[in-house]
Amino acid sequence: MIAKSGVVVLIVSSLVLSGCSLPRGAALQSEIVKNADAEEADFAVQPVTKDTVPTIGNWPATGGVGKYSWIGKRKGPIGRVILAGDSVDISIWDSDENSLLTAREQKVARLQTSRVATNGNVFVPYVGSVPIGGMTEAGAREKIQGALEMVSPSAQVQVSSTPGKRHAVDLVSGVNTPGSFPIEERDMTVLSALSLGGGAKDSFENPQLRLLRGNSTYAIPLQKLLKSPSLDTTLRSGDKIVVAEDESYFLALGAAGKEELVTFPKSHISALDAIALMGGLSDNRANPEGILVLREYSRNALSSDGVAGPTKERVVFTMDLTTADGLFSARKFEINPKDVVYATESPINNARTILSLIGASFGVANQVDN
Repeated sequence: MIAKSGVVVLIVSSLVLSGCSLPRGAALQSEIVKNADAEEADFAVQPVTKDTVPTIGNWPATGGVGKYSWIGKRKGPIGRVILAGDSVDISIWDSDENSLLTAREQKVARLQTSRVATNGNVFVPYVGSVPIGGMTEAGAREKIQGALEMVSPSAQVQVSSTPGKRHAVDLVSGVNTPGSFPIEERDMTVLSALSLGGGAKDSFENPQLRLLRGNSTYAIPLQKLLKSPSLDTTLRSGDKIVVAEDESYFLALGAAGKEELVTFPKSHISALDAIALMGGLSDNRANPEGILVLREYSRNALSSDGVAGPTKERVVFTMDLTTADGLFSARKFEINPKDVVYATESPINNARTILSLIGASFGVANQVDN
């Protein structure tokens, strides 16, 4: 019995002297947030509750969220706009017997198909160059007919056009059939163009759509665009569309089902979604009262009152999933890309470790006695 007691005392003494070296896979919540109230602390601790979630939700987004904006749907012109490189067919009716444009036995003159020049002009006999670039077919007809009034006041004009290479949108990548597609209708939208390209690739879990227009880039999740027809913006000639898989991720660590980078399967992920995506909490190790989300804000996002933004660049959000308020609040708390979701170790796990070591010591003591 003396030998057993000696071994137990020796093990317990060793654990007391080096308690921090107990075998475990994650830190305790108290270890991570300790010294948060110290004046020199470089991080803030923010509990996630029903009272704080609305304020936190108004803080600036991090991790690239909101980097690009989007354009709402705008009505296109009445009729397709004629651009440089388009082909134009012009027919002229003139009933005047002395007409310079038509023969006596033929009251309509169909001019040879013309290509709109780079400056937007098209050649019309007896008139010369007429600027029609940027006009609809109806506008071009009025422009040409007005130019012909000096030659033949009774002339009537009809104009039809065929889009050229510049009058198109490009589906660059991320669709089943990429390529250049002519704008055949006045209200050709993003979704209309995607349908021409066979839609987004099926392998994309959360496709993101980017619209490149001139020197500007606009972006929106495809899922959001499909749910909101008012966001299906009208395309312009020269627009380029790129569909890519969402590269947003959060880092799962601690006493969870897995520790790895987890990509966003949808545009908005709550804290509860994140816990499910990281394989849930370890039943034997995790502390459901100590779920942490670590996030870094830019210096420009800081606010002295903590209302418009955090008071410090580094923030540790804490959640208690053992209460109804904690669960509902975690469901409303949105994870940002590049957040760290950390499941802390349960303090009870340390006690279990000590007890198991003490239990094992009796086996060692029995071997000593024998």
